[in-house]
Amino acid sequence: MIKNFKWLLLVSLTFVACNDDETIVSNSSDGMPLTAGTADFSKFVALGNSLTAGYSDNALFIEGQKVSYANIMAEQFALVGGGAFKIPFMSDNIGGFKINGTQFAGPRFYFNGVGPTSVAGTPSTEILNPAVVAAGPYNNCGVPGAKSFHLLSPSYGSAAGIATGTANPYYVRFAPNATTSVLAYAMGQAPTFFSLWIGNNDVLGYATTGGDGSNPITPSAGAAGVGFDATYNTLVNSMTSVSAKGVVANIPYVNTVPFFTTVPYNPLSASVLGGGNVAVGVGTINALNTQLYGPLKAALNAVGGAGRIDLLSTTVANPLLIKDESLTNLSAQLTAAFTPSLGAATAAFYGAVFGQARQAKTTDLVLLTTQGAIAAAPTASDSGLGIAPPSPLNKFGVTFPLQDKHILVPTEISDLKTATDNYNVTIKAAADAKGLAFVDANAFMTRIASGGITADGYNVTNAFITGGGFSTDGVHPSPRGYALIANKFIEAINAKYGSNLKGVSLYDYRILFPGML
Repeated sequence: MIKNFKWLLLVSLTFVACNDDETIVSNSSDGMPLTAGTADFSKFVALGNSLTAGYSDNALFIEGQKVSYANIMAEQFALVGGGAFKIPFMSDNIGGFKINGTQFAGPRFYFNGVGPTSVAGTPSTEILNPAVVAAGPYNNCGVPGAKSFHLLSPSYGSAAGIATGTANPYYVRFAPNATTSVLAYAMGQAPTFFSLWIGNNDVLGYATTGGDGSNPITPSAGAAGVGFDATYNTLVNSMTSVSAKGVVANIPYVNTVPFFTTVPYNPLSASVLGGGNVAVGVGTINALNTQLYGPLKAALNAVGGAGRIDLLSTTVANPLLIKDESLTNLSAQLTAAFTPSLGAATAAFYGAVFGQARQAKTTDLVLLTTQGAIAAAPTASDSGLGIAPPSPLNKFGVTFPLQDKHILVPTEISDLKTATDNYNVTIKAAADAKGLAFVDANAFMTRIASGGITADGYNVTNAFITGGGFSTDGVHPSPRGYALIANKFIEAINAKYGSNLKGVSLYDYRILFPGML
């Protein structure tokens, strides 16, 4: 029915026109000698997650670490008295890592002209390498995958905790011992200036798993190490307790990144369903309407599920078939309705499959990783039924509903927005209370997702691959995206502390990393 859907969407991506109203001149000068203002950059320490570390293209690797916003900032700080900024560099540009010689992650992605694919090679970075620890301490304390409360955990750098999920291999690699938290590690360096951008993963983990329950949202309120508010205040209070100045950033909404905005809710055109042959697609649609969509629509209408399913169109693109766990489960009613015509066993199966099924809408967000699942055959492990459904119910999104992990429905999107808004209230209040520079990353990212931001002649948007702002994983920035972020941090620092750092030119930063580095 669909021969290759995975990267078909890329052919429709186009460059977004520049929006001159949003222009930022990142390397403008006031004509005065550079000054740090009231800030002291002699010992700069950066705390955060993958964004701080320079994660890109689904991996951490040397060239990506070099263009992290934290390192770009440090290079600017060096012009006004900033000291050395040490980074726990990975061992290669392949990305990924090994633990005791066994590969656990990587390689990184690159765009091969058709879609993201893995680079050639085997990761050489060994997590358990005493030489890396001995070369510390490191100023860049960004840990890919870290949530807010992870920075307080004394066991986050324990190698024994990797297998149980209580430790993080990226932190294990440079942690001084098994009992020092990321916060304690940063504090031990006696920073004079710090950056803190944390909380993204507290909502992003839930979002990238489709809200399926495997990676819950961090509660907005709760004790330090449990709730975001007390955790965040503990981080800020600790970092400012040694009279350090700093800059903090809030959390963007997840729907500003291409991971959630690239795959349309309605990709099933006659051409797609016919594998490029419209006539075949029309025949497929007519057969689907007769054999599945028509009977299913009639049954749902009869048992209180009107509006969930409509017939497929032969002239416009059709929505995906999804499971919405927020809907009333009509499995029993559908089973009863189908039993006279299908028999009890088959009717029960159809009831189980379609009890919470509906067609996707504009208010749903389809995950980038879901494009590889569309029209693929469900397996026993991912069908939600414990079995691999037989033909014709064997095509995800077409004849079998995409599952919870594949899509974010409005109730899940609302939960994410509520949590993000609550986090951002906490972050802004902490910044104000401690007199810290504040970056409204949420507003900044919303602009990128709503036409783009123009700087140095480039319009940076959130369009997947072509927009210039994001890497091939659809979540983490590209080098140019990191440069733009660094400039926003510098802009906030200048405004708060009276410095006049110029920022960097986007001209000097590539859009995407190539396959070979």
